[in-house]
Amino acid sequence: MLSTEVKIFDTTLRDGEQVPGCKLNTEQKLIIAEKLEELGVDVIEAGFPVSSPGDFRSVEEISKMIKNTTVCGLTRAVKNDIKVAAEALKFAKHPRIHTGIGTSDSHIKYKFNLTRDQIIDRAFEAVSYAKSFVEDVEFYAEDAGRTENFYLARVCEVAIKAGATVLNIPDTTGYCLPSEYGAKIKYLYENVKGIEKAILSCHCHNDLGLATANSIEGLINGARQIECTINGIGERAGNTALEEVVMILKQHPHLNLDTNIKTKNLYGVSQLVSEHMGIYTQPNKAIVGANAFSHSSGIHQDGVIKQRETYEIIDPKDVGASASNIVLTARSGRAALAYRAKNVGYELTKLQLDVVYLNFLSFADRKKEIKDSDIHQIIETSRVYQEIISA
Repeated sequence: MLSTEVKIFDTTLRDGEQVPGCKLNTEQKLIIAEKLEELGVDVIEAGFPVSSPGDFRSVEEISKMIKNTTVCGLTRAVKNDIKVAAEALKFAKHPRIHTGIGTSDSHIKYKFNLTRDQIIDRAFEAVSYAKSFVEDVEFYAEDAGRTENFYLARVCEVAIKAGATVLNIPDTTGYCLPSEYGAKIKYLYENVKGIEKAILSCHCHNDLGLATANSIEGLINGARQIECTINGIGERAGNTALEEVVMILKQHPHLNLDTNIKTKNLYGVSQLVSEHMGIYTQPNKAIVGANAFSHSSGIHQDGVIKQRETYEIIDPKDVGASASNIVLTARSGRAALAYRAKNVGYELTKLQLDVVYLNFLSFADRKKEIKDSDIHQIIETSRVYQEIISA
């Protein structure tokens, strides 16, 4: 029977760092890795050790520092890659080598100039060699999203025979529809011999904006690990966003799936990663964006003021964000103005509010957003100001 626990494999420090201009030094990686462990991720993919001396050092130093989380190093299906990764991981309390090869016809023909059978041989050799260094070996079938399911199942069976403990099924190009990706995971779960010996893992890219949806469909159909990044950063359009999949599972208990993530740390870690990588998080980003819990429409503001759940399915405090934000604009109504005025010390009657609101609208038409200092000016220039302060 499938477990209800979903493992969170964070690749912010590897796949996430592949964004142009976002190179982290070892010290920055250590700061983020420490916070990822505190967040509760199960696996930290710390880097690609053979790619550079700097990446090797980062994986090595993270391995020394991390106490409970599995530390993972990426390799190609190349012996030297695997040997170097094993060396970088030698201090890790829970090391994992992540090795693999492309399996789609496009990769086989144009990238490797090999046959399908030769790819299977390479996969077996790589996992077997990695297994000689560590017990925990994850195999990735690159471009699995565009790989024929029958052949993909053959590759997975061989990887399990060689000792793979996790099977990573990447939608490398973000091509799959959720129904297609879910069906692929279901097919593997039902047709790969020995699948009970390994965990199926989703590694989805966001080229069509479907990474999170595909990952959730993968879980529904038998996967039990999600590979993701903080803020969804990553190559091209990015990866599955960690905060999104975690909160989807939390908000949909009927799925009976959960993670070890301490959700109140999400906003802080998001800010940390954004700061160190120099990537501005879009305001409308789900869960951690600046506007995720902001309301400027009068109808929405009135509903939230009366009962937060009217327009918010997540309590901001659950992800470590500040309280819901009532933003005053020309679209705001009387309820929002009264609410914000009360926060800065003015208790307005209904008649006073009607007068002040007309003054507010003339201000709001000239400014994008009304600040607390503007509220004071709006009220002080109102003809009912003396009445308000003498009440």
